[in-house]
Amino acid sequence: MFISPKFSLQPFLLMSTFAKNIPMNETLAAFEHLLNIMDELRAKCPWDKKQTHESLRYLTIEETYELSDAILEKDSDEICAELGDLMMHLVFYAKIGSEQNAFDMKDVLEGINRKLIRRHPHIYGDVVAKDAEAVKNNWEKIKLTEGRKSVLSGVPQGLPAIVKAYRIQEKARGIGFDWEEPHQVWDKVIEEMNELQDEVKSQEDKSKIESEFGDLLFALVNYARFIGVNPEDALERTNKKFISRFQYLEEKSKEDGKSMQDMTLGEMDVYWNEAKDIENGCSK
Repeated sequence: MFISPKFSLQPFLLMSTFAKNIPMNETLAAFEHLLNIMDELRAKCPWDKKQTHESLRYLTIEETYELSDAILEKDSDEICAELGDLMMHLVFYAKIGSEQNAFDMKDVLEGINRKLIRRHPHIYGDVVAKDAEAVKNNWEKIKLTEGRKSVLSGVPQGLPAIVKAYRIQEKARGIGFDWEEPHQVWDKVIEEMNELQDEVKSQEDKSKIESEFGDLLFALVNYARFIGVNPEDALERTNKKFISRFQYLEEKSKEDGKSMQDMTLGEMDVYWNEAKDIENGCSK
């Protein structure tokens, strides 16, 4: 097992075991079993032996999106399963790190423990934080003392654009750079929409149209944040809703012997509205 024999997992697993009243030794045994399985796979399995941090990267991204889907579907069993897959990836990375004498699971866990304690001075120090907003603001300020040159440097470059916009805005708010009221943000949305329409009407420069469209999206993400809506979740739920309705249209038109290519938009709307009624619990 790639963990120091003097290292105890107990402090790190205490909270999760209390939450479900699971005996500590059962949780420790389950985690140790996973570590031992990974040791054996790296030693004996041809596929596992070939993996590197780089080769696992895209698989980890895929697993993260699968967890995200399960969360949106509110499927507790699937969330549990996907968390297990991600836990395996974390153990895998730590195992590879230990083989390279770079870091091991002990280093990973101790590192996050130190970070959490350092960034929660209202729990482990004498700082007062009256609400969650104050905690977030303290968090960003503390990160600047840890060597970061910019509040925004912690936003991964590879994030999807909407998620990145949301995180940029959150981090800027953490040091006080933000609007004060939702109506101010909505006014900005209207302003950006008008500027986009002006550029579209002029048709002079496509790059300007793209730029104004980006400004509008950024403003909409900002407004979503102010009204307590996660824009990524909202858009993904709309994607799923569209897919469901469109597949109903495909299925039902085929059952009725119709080809979608030959149907008018009005004829397709009949099936579309049926799908909406079904979603809303209405009978035909």
